[in-house]
Amino acid sequence: MASLANLSGRAWKFADNIDTDVIIAARYLNTSDENALAKHIMEDARPDFASIIKKGDFIVAGENFGCGSSREHAPLALKAAGIACVIAPSFARIFYRNAFNMGLLILECEDSSVIASIDEGDILEADLAQGKVFNRSKNSEFAFKPIPAFMLELLQSGGLIQYAKKQIS
Repeated sequence: MASLANLSGRAWKFADNIDTDVIIAARYLNTSDENALAKHIMEDARPDFASIIKKGDFIVAGENFGCGSSREHAPLALKAAGIACVIAPSFARIFYRNAFNMGLLILECEDSSVIASIDEGDILEADLAQGKVFNRSKNSEFAFKPIPAFMLELLQSGGLIQYAKKQIS
């Protein structure tokens, strides 16, 4: 991720329990080419999703986002498609770690009423320094669970591999 400052994008809403097979269907797992994967994100839930999102957009979802398989393809595909951030009340633990390892920002907002108040198309802005997300469409704001310092380092490096390369160089 080039910069964690001034993240701003349109919200796309998804339900609870979006599993990794919904994020990127198993039929596309014959490649690890992130650009090829990006063309198919959320295809089974919304066939045109990859073509209508814009770089910097946010996914706002319900509980347990990223459940299912432990594959890294799911956060890799989201990041490659230009999704800047996924906001949900909770994430499957393996997806949580894989997202940071791939350099994809995820924010936990445990208050599901806040998630429910966000409408698709709302313009959101994440301020990691303040620990808040601003809904510019509704002139509201909410806090998210603090991101551990090491996870922020992974994000700022672009993911675990880039972080490791920096450490050994």
